[in-house]
Amino acid sequence: MEETIVSIPSAGLRLHGAVGTPADLPPGERRAAFLVLHGFGSNSDSEGVRQPTRVLSDFGYVTLRFDMRGCGKSGGEFGRVICLEQVEDLGNALDFLSHHPAVDPDRIGVIGSSFGGAVAVYAAGTNPRIAAVVSNGGWGHGERKFRGQHPTPDAWAKFTAMLEEGRAHRARTGTSLMVPRDAIVPIPAHVRERLDKQKVEMLAANAVDIFPAETAQSMFDFRAEEVVGKIAPRPLLLIHAANDSVTPTEQSIEMFKRAGQPAELNLFSGVDHFLFNENSARVWNVLRGWLETYFRARA
Repeated sequence: MEETIVSIPSAGLRLHGAVGTPADLPPGERRAAFLVLHGFGSNSDSEGVRQPTRVLSDFGYVTLRFDMRGCGKSGGEFGRVICLEQVEDLGNALDFLSHHPAVDPDRIGVIGSSFGGAVAVYAAGTNPRIAAVVSNGGWGHGERKFRGQHPTPDAWAKFTAMLEEGRAHRARTGTSLMVPRDAIVPIPAHVRERLDKQKVEMLAANAVDIFPAETAQSMFDFRAEEVVGKIAPRPLLLIHAANDSVTPTEQSIEMFKRAGQPAELNLFSGVDHFLFNENSARVWNVLRGWLETYFRARA
């Protein structure tokens, strides 16, 4: 795969990205392509983005991995991660990629992990130009997701108090209350240890460690499951760890219940939230089979 660094215009900002073309792409041929989305507070240099980018290129697809605004090397206020703004960035990245000479503009899919999976589903449910969707460990209902991530009464009270204080702080000062990453999305120690032992990078360098409280509020209000049914008849693949310690598995199950056909849900045992980071052959084989059935690189 050969990658070219690109700059993508979005809402008056510039998004940093890299377009990858497969090694076997002959001059003049147009292929299906994928936008590859990063997770919460991460960026396009994370292994959770690089791994699927490499795999999709090996399968014959053109790829575009990019940093959402406020993340990585993109413009915008660093750490300001707002769901609907990321949906807007995705739409602008789609417009950008559709003009690439190696891309069939009618056959551009989206693949994302965790936060990126949620954004992928919502964007596809509201933008008919997205031709196929793969969500890995994504979520469809922000409030219910957060309840699963803060399961005890004390933890839930602390989280909702943070949201309330964020709103009050903004009204009182006109500025954002800044909160640490784990106060929004805690990652259990055993998940970190698992990836450390495998020497797999969980988050890219320059990942966001502190966010405005508005980030958590935007996630709380986000409802991808309300639009997932509008993706059909375009194909949808939902992937999730069967026992996910970060994003509750029921999030993908509930989206699958609401999805139209064709849609598939695959739950994987023996792995946890960061499936793409682990470079699992089982995951890639499922992805390959689904792509061969519903969204081939060559039309």
